[in-house]
Amino acid sequence: MRSRYSAYVLLNISYLKETMWPKKQSGFDETATAQWARDNHWTGLRVLEVQNGRETDRDGTVLFEAKYLAGGRLNTHRELSRFRKKAGRWYYVEAIPE
Repeated sequence: MRSRYSAYVLLNISYLKETMWPKKQSGFDETATAQWARDNHWTGLRVLEVQNGRETDRDGTVLFEAKYLAGGRLNTHRELSRFRKKAGRWYYVEAIPE
């Protein structure tokens, strides 16, 4: 999760795509994601809860809040993210309802 947040901050959009679950990569809108990342000033990440995600796990979730400035206002993006491991590497799968 932290590496994906850093990718938004650094505008490393290719990393965001590469760390998405392979079957979902074709639907990733690189242009829109890059524009959204550029339009915001990222101010911090707080990981609130992690379930699973250990060496022996295949699935896990991360609840986080990412803060950013947009249009002179401080905003919070809160998300419960599902991750899945394939061939020893973790991938972002989707946001799921809390």
